[in-house]
Amino acid sequence: MQVTETLNSGLKREIKVTVPAGDMEAKLLARLHDIKDKARINGFRPGKVPLQHLRKVYGKSFMAEVVNDLLSNQARHIIADRGEKAAMQPEVTMTEDEKEAEKILAGNADFEFQLAYEVIPSFEIQAFSGIAVNRPVYDVPDSEIEDQVKRVAESTRSYEAKDGKAEQGDRVTIDYLGKIDGVAFDGGAGNGQPLVLGSKEFIPGFEDQLVGVKAGDQKQITVTFPDNYSARHLAGKEATFDVTVGEVAKPGPLEINDETAKSLGLESLDKLREIVRGQLENQFGSMTRQKVKRQLLDQLDGAYKFEAPSKLVEAEFTNIWNQVNRDLELAGRTFADEETTEEEARAEYTRLAERRVRLGLVLAEIGDKAAVQVSDEEVQRALFDTVRRFPANQQQEAFEFYRNNPNAINSVRAPIFEEKVIDHLLGQVSVTDSKVSKEELMADDEAETEAAPARKAAPKKAKKADEAAAGETAGEAPKKKAPAKKKAADTE
Repeated sequence: MQVTETLNSGLKREIKVTVPAGDMEAKLLARLHDIKDKARINGFRPGKVPLQHLRKVYGKSFMAEVVNDLLSNQARHIIADRGEKAAMQPEVTMTEDEKEAEKILAGNADFEFQLAYEVIPSFEIQAFSGIAVNRPVYDVPDSEIEDQVKRVAESTRSYEAKDGKAEQGDRVTIDYLGKIDGVAFDGGAGNGQPLVLGSKEFIPGFEDQLVGVKAGDQKQITVTFPDNYSARHLAGKEATFDVTVGEVAKPGPLEINDETAKSLGLESLDKLREIVRGQLENQFGSMTRQKVKRQLLDQLDGAYKFEAPSKLVEAEFTNIWNQVNRDLELAGRTFADEETTEEEARAEYTRLAERRVRLGLVLAEIGDKAAVQVSDEEVQRALFDTVRRFPANQQQEAFEFYRNNPNAINSVRAPIFEEKVIDHLLGQVSVTDSKVSKEELMADDEAETEAAPARKAAPKKAKKADEAAAGETAGEAPKKKAPAKKKAADTE
């Protein structure tokens, strides 16, 4: 086998591989010998089929297998023998001339094919001593635990129907139909929807206009969706809701005791407090983790400026761009609505794709050198968590898809590996804890930095895409709810 490099430019490589006809013949004969004693052909006793007859029967199909083996398995070995790692599956080209192909399959011509690929760039992992991150820590006070316990207990509060007008704290049961410019919008209708006045579950102004209504009343409510409303096609728009009041009910006493906890399936009020504390600490801990991770990735991005393989960048950009356009379409928005242009957005997201690819390669190299491993059990648990997000009737099909698709299962393994590498790094770099308020912790990081240029002119709804770099994601802020909780804006 002769390997000739025909292109070496930057990360791009092209090589020509020539396998002499004699070598192809030898590989074919080896396969024929392997089946000689197993072949069952009419007119011949087992093991007595002449080799030439076997060649006549199986020659072309076996030679095709030889060709496929060379194109798949041998291609990897050829690149590895050159001391290179391909960034993606090499592009393989070979003759398209039918007559030439027939000669190759007949063993009468050399087999030539070309490999085109990009290599993973080589770079040295730098010392971590110069990296310092600030870890914002929010200590959840007991008062916040009690507030949350009270909100949980509200779900157990009893209500009793009453005559007369609704007051703050009363529960009204309503049917409603929302319209914008006189036209009903998707998700803007609901029937039998309970709403506690003053709960602030609906968009601002909606509940206030129901104070004073009685059972059987019909009322038209006018509200304006907030400018930062999560469903961008409704944001800032005025809407009217035709509301029919079915019932007005007054609240019973709010009891927070062991019996309340037992009605929720828990053994005691202390257990309820313990669970609430754990949930809040996990929630704020995730925010802390994300901010620390972003600082770490920003500094790594600043430290490594090598050329990223263009094919990986193109693939990453395509993923981002498709998501951006899906979000804009869903929101009924355009780039102009987001105060940018398609050209500017493409440039920003291209830079983001390059960042993601570089960081992915850096984290992979750090993980390899640190011998970071992901166990099969960890992948299995993550796979089950992933599959559970599918509808029940699709879970088995989804499970089989992941189990039988190496790329899909790698998408489950990769985030686990990344988080383990981040944990390894946090044990190597300088980490300083600082106490912060809840507002400081929850504040969105909108600082424009060179490490994250795509945050500048990114479409607002699609902005979640630019919060990710090699898996980096930012927690979403709590969203205001439309009437009927989320039902009035199902399209978000």
